[in-house]
Amino acid sequence: MSKVAVVMGSTSDLPVMQDAIDILKGFDIEVDVDIVSAHRTPEKLFDFSKNAHTNGYSVIIAGAGGAAHLPGMVASMSPLPVIGVPVKSSNSIDGWDSVLSILQMPGGVPVATVALNGAKNAGILAAQIIGSSDKCVLDKIILYKEGLKQKVIEGAKSINAKK
Repeated sequence: MSKVAVVMGSTSDLPVMQDAIDILKGFDIEVDVDIVSAHRTPEKLFDFSKNAHTNGYSVIIAGAGGAAHLPGMVASMSPLPVIGVPVKSSNSIDGWDSVLSILQMPGGVPVATVALNGAKNAGILAAQIIGSSDKCVLDKIILYKEGLKQKVIEGAKSINAKK
């Protein structure tokens, strides 16, 4: 069974990152959650990043606000796919600092980056990565996307019924 690590720079990021945790659990994907600060616990960051692949993880979702170095630093040391979630935090410049810190990675150190506070999409992307080699997860993603389609169809019907 595949496992995803969801890490963030501080507990203040948890309300945003909870969306990724919830979506992964909804797909029955095992999730481990931890606080790994790039600036306050660099030794923990190094240990986590260098050993994530040997600890059974398939994908890492890393959320951070402000300078948002966590996703890039994790990606620099791990062979696993890393999905970065820029978090609009109290010390953020409207979230732009977080977005650009995660998005503008140098060649050779990719971080898949979702929208500001877009942890739900990070969870879905992690599930899709896992689903590329796990038919059970893939089937759940197909059903999820069909559900999205049905919501739009039902919404259109309700609008047209009010005319």
